[in-house]
Amino acid sequence: MKNLSKVTALALLISLGGGLTTTSVMAKPNYEEIEKRKKAKTQVMSERVGKKVMKAFELFQAEPQDIPGAIAVLAELEPSDKFDAATVNNYLGQMYAQIEKYDLAAKHLKLAIDGDALNFKDHAQSMRTLGDIYLSNKRFKEAKALYLGWIDFTGEEDPQVYLRIANVHYELKEYKQVIAPADRNIDLLRGKEPNKQAFDMKIGAYSELKDFKSAVKVTEEVLKTWPEKPKSWTLLGRFYMQVEDYKKGLSTMEIAYKNGYFDSETDYRILASLYSLNDIPWKAGLTLEKALKDDKIKRNKDNVNAMASYFHQAKEISKAAKYYQEAGAFENDAELYRKAGSILLRIEKYSQSVTALNKALELGTKKEGTTYTDLAEAYYHQEKYKQAYVAIKKAMEDPSTRKFAQGWSVFIKDKAARKGVKI
Repeated sequence: MKNLSKVTALALLISLGGGLTTTSVMAKPNYEEIEKRKKAKTQVMSERVGKKVMKAFELFQAEPQDIPGAIAVLAELEPSDKFDAATVNNYLGQMYAQIEKYDLAAKHLKLAIDGDALNFKDHAQSMRTLGDIYLSNKRFKEAKALYLGWIDFTGEEDPQVYLRIANVHYELKEYKQVIAPADRNIDLLRGKEPNKQAFDMKIGAYSELKDFKSAVKVTEEVLKTWPEKPKSWTLLGRFYMQVEDYKKGLSTMEIAYKNGYFDSETDYRILASLYSLNDIPWKAGLTLEKALKDDKIKRNKDNVNAMASYFHQAKEISKAAKYYQEAGAFENDAELYRKAGSILLRIEKYSQSVTALNKALELGTKKEGTTYTDLAEAYYHQEKYKQAYVAIKKAMEDPSTRKFAQGWSVFIKDKAARKGVKI
């Protein structure tokens, strides 16, 4: 009796995973035994069971197809012969899988396999189908055993089986074991249509184990084969940053940006970070500023603060101060207001500096001494000597700024006296 003519349609999604190093757990077939199995005499069902199976197949192959009817016919059978029982269970399992009743399919296929009486091809197909069902139902250890058992039983190498073994290891968080079967999938498909999932699985594996150098190599290989894949460009840019190859990282992310491959906030933040790491902080700031304007990233404390920091590095002080204050307003962050006040003082925007510094003090900055010192200087340059003296006296209360503040207090008092201001 031939096996089912219609292939089971299982929706098997091979996940992007992660793992590292190559610890092979491949099956090691006994080819002598395999040849014996292949050459074993083909068994035939008994006449009574054969007639019922033929009737089931007529329903299975009818137009319209009647799989429930075919199953009902087979389910009535209670064969005593070992081969007949295994064959009926095999067909029931295949048919239940066809209508996506996977629990019943698994039950019957396991009975068929455990009976160890099927013809070679039927036994091999049952093992693969049951492995696929287990994989779909997240019974990963059982799926792994079936796939390795299939290799051992048949002596064959199928790239899809290796890919599924790699996937099983990833799902089981056995990341080191992902690489070997993924590599075998790739090797078996050389000169043919490669399967990107195998490469993606390796990338995910190396990423999980923080082996970013290996992740870079595999991602570079992916882009040589599939240069049109946007995600691979941004992923490679991130990996370059992880291995501190900032020039290549920037070049890669710029290509991705110019081609419209960015699809997350992280992409924009990484591009900005790479500009900064390549000593182009003004472009880092502009990148985030434009992304905010275009609603590509959220206007939140972290993003605005990052933008302020980049402009600060680039000595774009007015912009930096503006964004530090905006970032500070999200959570009443005293430190960000203090930063704004301090840099505004350096560019002689004394009135604005006073406002920011007083806000920092109001919110309870932990750097009171430094804040009061800056505040005193901002008042001093506005010739507000009384306020400057009050601020510098406060700075004297902080041990970290006491000595410096004492010198300033004398200077402020003398200057005020010369200007006719009584303190």
